Order: sequence, then C-alpha cells, then structure tokens
Amino acid sequence: MEETAETAGERRAVVIGGGLAGMLAVTALLGHVDTVTVVERDRYPEGHAFRKGVPQARHLHVFLSGGLRALEELLPGTGRAFTDAGARTLYPPSDLVTRTAVGWQHRFEERRHGCLSVTRPVIDGVVRARVLRAAAASATRLEVLEATEAVGLTGDAGRVTGVRVRARAGGDRTGGAGPAAAQTVPAALVVDASGRSSKAPQWFAELGRPAPRQETVDAGIAYATRMFRPTGPAGAPDMGINIPGWPGSPRGAVYVPVEGGIWLLTAAGVRGHHPPTDDQGFADFTATIGDPYIHGLLPHAEPVSPVYGFRDTANRRRHYERPGTVPEGFVVVGDANCTFNPIYGQGMSIAALDALALRRTLESGGGLRPGLARRAQRAVARATEPAWMIAIGADRPYASGADARSGLGERLMSWYVQRLILRSVVDPVLGAAFRDVSCLTVPPSRLMAPRTVLRTVLLPLRPGAGAPPAAVVPLRRAA
Repeated sequence: MEETAETAGERRAVVIGGGLAGMLAVTALLGHVDTVTVVERDRYPEGHAFRKGVPQARHLHVFLSGGLRALEELLPGTGRAFTDAGARTLYPPSDLVTRTAVGWQHRFEERRHGCLSVTRPVIDGVVRARVLRAAAASATRLEVLEATEAVGLTGDAGRVTGVRVRARAGGDRTGGAGPAAAQTVPAALVVDASGRSSKAPQWFAELGRPAPRQETVDAGIAYATRMFRPTGPAGAPDMGINIPGWPGSPRGAVYVPVEGGIWLLTAAGVRGHHPPTDDQGFADFTATIGDPYIHGLLPHAEPVSPVYGFRDTANRRRHYERPGTVPEGFVVVGDANCTFNPIYGQGMSIAALDALALRRTLESGGGLRPGLARRAQRAVARATEPAWMIAIGADRPYASGADARSGLGERLMSWYVQRLILRSVVDPVLGAAFRDVSCLTVPPSRLMAPRTVLRTVLLPLRPGAGAPPAAVVPLRRAA
C-alpha cells in the first residue's frame, strides 16, 4: 500500500531547532501527531541563563502586542508568566516615546498595545517550561534531542520523509569521542525552525529540487548593547526611550527597562556609523545620536555588563510560499523562513504568529492531509508580510547595490509611510493606525483607510516636542 502523510513516520513530526520558534511550533503540533521530536544543537541551561546558540540573546527583546496575542492563543497564561518573571509592559506612546526627524512623539494616553520588554533567557525559559507542561497534558509525546544537529533530509523532490541527525562532538551523547554517525528520524512532517542558519536551501538541492528565491535588504546596520542599573531616579525615567536614525542622522539608540531593575541600552548605526564595543567608545557614541537625552542619563546609571555587539542584521526572506517550492511534509517557520533586522523587535512576534498559522492550518485542513505544507507555508507568508513591509521600508534607503533597488510602488509606499509616521508625532489618529500595523495586530491595508490617507497627505507636518514629554496627553484633548 502506498504510504501517505498520515502513516509516514508513524504520525511523527520533527522540529529542527529547539529555540523560541521551535518550541512554539511544538504547541501548534500538539494533538495533531502522536510524537514530536525536537532536534536542538545546544544543551539547555538551568533556569533563565544565556546560551551560546542564541547569538542575539544579549540584546533588546520586545514582544509586540500582536505576537503576545498569538502567544496567548498558543499557550494561555504565558503573558502573565512573563510578568511574574519580571517582564515590563510598555504601552507606546505613553510608556515608550520616539524621537523623530520633526521632534519627540507626544505621549498620548493610548493603551491599545501593551508590549513586553524582557531579556531573552526569561523568554526562552518561560516558554520552554510551558510548552513542556502543555505537551505532558496532551495526547502527543514530546522528545527533545539536545546536543544534536540536523544534517540533511530524507525523501525525494516530491516529499520529505524524515531528518538525518547526528550527535554533536563533545556532547554527552558522544562522550566527546568525535562526530557520531548520522541516524534517520522518520517523520510525516518536518518543521524547520532552525533560524538564520537554516540549511534548507542546501538540503533542497540534495533532494533534487531548486532552492527558494531569496530576497535580501541589508542596510548594514550594526548595534551594541549594555545593561545598566540606575543609581537614582534620574537614570530611570518613567518611559522607555527610542531614538531611531533618519536621513541626516544615521545613528540611534533605545533605552528600556527589563526585569530586576535593569535597563538595556542599545546603540545602532548604519555603515560607517557602527557603535564601538569598548566601554568609553560606547559611551561616547551615545553623544552622537539624534538627541542628547540618552547620553545625559549615563551618569545616573551603573554598567552591569560588558558591551556586546551584533552585525548580522540583514533582512532575508526565502519565498517558500511560491507555488511548487516546498515538498510535501516540509514547512519552514520563524527566522528560517524570514529574517528581520532585529532592531525592529519583530522576530519573536513573527515566530508566534507563524506557529499560530501552522496550528490553524492543521485544524482547518483536518491534520496531516495532502497539501498541508503548501497551505501552511502560504499562511506563514501572510503572517510575515506586514513585518517584512515595515522592515524593508525602513532599511531600503540605507541599502546599497542590488539591495537598494525598489519598484515605483514600494517607493511611493515608503514615502507615504514615512510621512504618516512624521504626522503621527502630533496626530493620535494616525499614530493609532501606525501602531496597529507596526504592532502586528492588523494588516497594512489599515494604513490606506480613506480617513488615514487624507490626514497623511493633506494635513501639514507639525513639529513635535523638543524634549521627551513629561506629561501624558489625554486623547480627548489631542483629538
């Protein structure tokens, strides 16, 4: 009898990558397969600790409201668990204000989008514990292969039937005796959640099918982060501060609270303006960004970590959703599918939205039916599109070479969105529309509503505040 997706691998799913995207993918699969096997290169640390396999972990992490909503649907109560672990909730623009080319954003009394600011070890630890708990309460068996790497796929150009894995040299599974022989884990479905370093395009070539088309927009942005503990009220304002770069001012910084009374300061710059990672150079750099406010906070805050740098910030999208691109039995989510410049804080939220898209596809399509991979990949692409448009719209002006080329439609949209952002500094109606989209709660079409277009195009630009506003403006006064 011909094997089907329902019977292949004894209704097992394999998730490549046990980080945030992988753990959330596990939640999408619970109840739809008998076994989920997670293949994770690292060993998980005890408690909430940094691990080597998350190179961006030392830097700013924000869960946008749209990602939090998806996370709550996948794992109810996780937002409260973050808060219990010390995460801080920031509501832009009352709790998180932005400096733009026309001045500081007014602090409108808007509480539509609560975004969580917390360090990555807390995020990973909380989510992993809750996924393990959810799996234990489900009919699906979960097994996690730590210190194990995926080295290829099995199957052919039409269908993936499993993953070839190998224990990593030096891990407990090999006793440090060197690379072990590869073994095959059969599967009815393989989910690639391995992140930026995904080898799926190479594995496709081994199966005899072309790699997906890749789109890249690289602004050459690099950033550096340091933790601080305020030594008094002057080092801990009652709001987070965001000073992005803009044409003519290519350097910026963000200063936000996280758990344990700590604040994170991330400084960033495009090519030729990268922040130094030595102590004095980092501090001096903050004096050269688009506003002196953050630099003025440093005498009132004590450094409690080294300065950590990060440069792999290119936006990369692999178009697995194109017709005929993915074989049966293979789905790609998270950074393995689409990688964003981390400075925009979209990656974790997209990982949650991707996992929710996978779950809904499984539920609506009756589980592991033919065509699942194609339908799931299209759903993932729809979840990804708003964040992609925002990221490349912001980064394209700083890109060079082929990355800098854009069509007329994209250039017009970029001009329109930038004007909308500048108008929203003093306009609560436009600000609410932009935050609905940038926080990933509505599609970008929200920005093209007639009232929004008229206010953006016809009303003149007005300057914002000259310094971070001390008072919150009630919306009834701002209207």
